[in-house]
Amino acid sequence: MLDLLKTRFGYDAFLPHQEEIIAAVMAGQDCFVLLPTGGGKSLCYQLPALALDGLTLVVSPLIALMKDQVDGLRANGIPAGFINSTLTQSQIAQVQQRVRDGAIKLLYVAPERAITPDFQRFLDSIKVSLVAIDEAHCVSEWGHDFRPAYRELAGMRQVCPNAPVIALTATAPQMVREDILSQLGLRQPRRFVSGFNRPNLTYAVTPKKNSLPALVSLLERHSGESAIIYCLARQSTEDLAGALSRHGFQAEAYHAGMDADLRRAVQDRFIRDQTQIVVATIAFGMGIDKPDVRLVVHHDLPKSLEGYYQESGRAGRDGLPAECVLFYSYADKARQEYFVNQLEDTEEQQRAQQRLDQVIELCNLRTCRRKFILEYLGEEDVADDCAGCDVCRSPREEFDATEIAQKILSAVARTGQRFGAAHIVNVLLGSATKQVVKNGHDQLPVFGIAPGQPPENLRDLVKDVSAQGLLESTGGQYPTLSITPRGRTFLKNRETLTLARPVSDAAPAQTAATDSGFDPRLYQQLAQCRKQLADARNVPAYVIFGNRTLQDMARRAPRNRVEFARVHGFGQSKLHDLAQPFLAVINDYVAQHGTPQPTEIPAAPDRPTPSRGVNMAALETGRLVSAGASIEEVAEQRGIRPSTVLDHLDRLAQAGQSLQVEHLMPNPTRRQAIEKAFAATGDLRLTPAREILGEEYSYDELKLVRLALYHPTTNSDSQQQTRQPNLTSKPGKPRP
Repeated sequence: MLDLLKTRFGYDAFLPHQEEIIAAVMAGQDCFVLLPTGGGKSLCYQLPALALDGLTLVVSPLIALMKDQVDGLRANGIPAGFINSTLTQSQIAQVQQRVRDGAIKLLYVAPERAITPDFQRFLDSIKVSLVAIDEAHCVSEWGHDFRPAYRELAGMRQVCPNAPVIALTATAPQMVREDILSQLGLRQPRRFVSGFNRPNLTYAVTPKKNSLPALVSLLERHSGESAIIYCLARQSTEDLAGALSRHGFQAEAYHAGMDADLRRAVQDRFIRDQTQIVVATIAFGMGIDKPDVRLVVHHDLPKSLEGYYQESGRAGRDGLPAECVLFYSYADKARQEYFVNQLEDTEEQQRAQQRLDQVIELCNLRTCRRKFILEYLGEEDVADDCAGCDVCRSPREEFDATEIAQKILSAVARTGQRFGAAHIVNVLLGSATKQVVKNGHDQLPVFGIAPGQPPENLRDLVKDVSAQGLLESTGGQYPTLSITPRGRTFLKNRETLTLARPVSDAAPAQTAATDSGFDPRLYQQLAQCRKQLADARNVPAYVIFGNRTLQDMARRAPRNRVEFARVHGFGQSKLHDLAQPFLAVINDYVAQHGTPQPTEIPAAPDRPTPSRGVNMAALETGRLVSAGASIEEVAEQRGIRPSTVLDHLDRLAQAGQSLQVEHLMPNPTRRQAIEKAFAATGDLRLTPAREILGEEYSYDELKLVRLALYHPTTNSDSQQQTRQPNLTSKPGKPRP
């Protein structure tokens, strides 16, 4: 499998969980796989498909997604095809015959086709070795992309009784996960659930008032890069696309009311980089596998946190830095609530209101936005400071908030705990509004006790006091504030309160710096070469290579095919077909400019810079372990599972982080046996080594010993380092 990974896809090592998932698939087990976007889900069935002797059937929800996947596989020399409504009956018959002849190893179909009697009769005539159900969250009515045909896919078991089924998704809270397992009828499935965190994405919420200049500034910062802007209404997409075009941007609208051919043309121009910006309703994006989107903007309020995570997740699929910005206004909140109230089904209305309340809470947060999203999705181990959202990246200063908190709580109490934040702010400021006067609140002793405060600052303080657990909101269309037991204790005991606020004169946080260490001039020339090749083959540029491959090329400047084989993402097929034109560009560049000079971008001061796949939570785990804590102690202290601690350590070690783990190692006899097993397999994969050792050795023991073998600095005992086995094909860092 490692050989296939390198020769067909050009990657040196598996991402977290991929090795175990692929081993389970090859063992004939059903699997449920939840990995974040960019986590390598597709490889979990594409790689086994090459080793299995029959067909791998892939159920995929959208035509564009099928085409992207098939184009990418064919570019790697992998025989793949699809059957969908864009093909004639004659073309479908040809594809089916190629499947019978063994000329196609992966076949992509929509769920509606997969459940038809005609197609199932075709499946009866061939050997199906694996069934992969992509975007599996579509099976659940609780999900954000419910697709009724997915519910009938459980019947595939009767058609392909001997084929294991692998269901994959990137977005599924706990309720949706259980629904997937139930509806698809998976047999004793292995569950693989990774974290939802996307460290390369930054999140920000910004006021929508006078949004066009702010949006223009954002797009100028991402000049020449791909961006998606989401709007709620069809007319809004056209109006905003027109406004951006008048500002000189390449922007086009996309919505379900457009002619199908026009929608297809807009999408095609976008994935081929002929259009930089698409302003769209949420109908756009699910079927797009474009990895180099650098900016996703929600110009209107999303309907749910799950939908927001999915839509914003279309940024930065190549693992490079990208920005997610949400514009928020009270008018958007009111508009969404109006639509919610039009729903006739009471339960559906309550669910929609609950989802909307969660989005509003995200917008109003004064604490880490990433933490809020990840905890909603069910992630248990989330750091308080992600260093990657506008709240965490903004410089803040502490101040004594005791007096103003007492005033806010007193105003809530005196008004009967029946009013929302806006009314409380008016009372505190002494604003004799119609509502305040009508309720006689202009006669209360708390009326006007906070004069001179800017209204927006006071509203923020109400949010901060709520975030401290002193107030709670009822939610719903007209939320009201009430004092919590914690708030009553605060008032009774005259406790003090310290809060943090943004430094008023601080510059706004910018998105993460782009990748460093490559020659930017050479990169541009290589990108132009890539575009010419893509145009000639009538495929998007990213099908030829992703940006990370170009960056590695511009960093290494390979001068021959042997050196090219070391470039990230260069499999044998692409080495044979594509190395020569890129070699010509590099050799010409070197002849004119000499050896390429990398441009290093310094990291932000006083901030650890996590590697790809390494977040702040993992860094904290590594710090505790290196200080001498045991796995169990770290798990208890941080409120996480021991398996999560091991996963953090594994990611840190693979990313080259220094760790002190000698105190965690098995006894010398068992450690030596494990090291010998790794040496016998020639690499650091777990499954082959455990097959040698037997079940008396746990995977946890193997992972611990592997920590000391990934990187020389992972072990504090210099004598122990000399005992590392001589691995013949030791994998490098995980591929991005």
